[in-house]
Amino acid sequence: MPRYRLTIEYDGTPFFGWQRQDGLMTVQQALEEAIAQFARHRVTVFGAGRTDTGVHGLGQVIHIDLERAWDPAKIAEAANGILKQADHPVAVLDAELAPENFDARFSAKSRSYRYRIVNRRANLTVERDRAWHVKKPLDIAAMQDAAQVLVGHHDFTTFRSLNCQAKSPMKTLDRLDVAASGPERIEIVAVSRSFLHNQVRSMVGTLKLVGEGKWTRADVAAALEARDRKACGPVAPACGLYLEAVGY
Repeated sequence: MPRYRLTIEYDGTPFFGWQRQDGLMTVQQALEEAIAQFARHRVTVFGAGRTDTGVHGLGQVIHIDLERAWDPAKIAEAANGILKQADHPVAVLDAELAPENFDARFSAKSRSYRYRIVNRRANLTVERDRAWHVKKPLDIAAMQDAAQVLVGHHDFTTFRSLNCQAKSPMKTLDRLDVAASGPERIEIVAVSRSFLHNQVRSMVGTLKLVGEGKWTRADVAAALEARDRKACGPVAPACGLYLEAVGY
């Protein structure tokens, strides 16, 4: 069975996360149903990462096995047509034939997430459900400085969901950068080979406390060292998080 690698973009707002669930529409299910419709057989979609309800994908990568060879461009065209007809905000950006041992999840060497904050008093309109609305002015320089405490190989128990199924809390965070991306807009980029459940949103929520002047760099260091979920700041909302890219 030929294997194909697809790059996917999606708006996570109407979905109940990535992973298939009984009775609830998810991104995985939408893709599986669309591909099965033109492939004429049941298809299982394997993703590079499982995003939560409300989290978006700009560069999610999946792999699928089909019973016969297809022109990759035809796969993308057919899937996009069916997804549009079903009114699912999911798009196949690229499709290509992959080696038979390629695995979207286990072959990945890095994952990049981007978190978007709109820092203004006025309500969000076009960016509603696309960013975290924070009214109080944030100190971006202080947030960037404190973020560097988290870069490196650490025990991230503090920034890990209680429901996280990872075997170990040890992760290597390669990059965590906070920068302005325009007037009243802040973007936080996190890069690692893999992340714990809610790790990025937990780190962002903690850095927001620094931006508000409630926490310092030392407080972030102490929270990390505590290895205790109770030491973490608030978990940032899902709507501002994007799986931006997966490296192989």
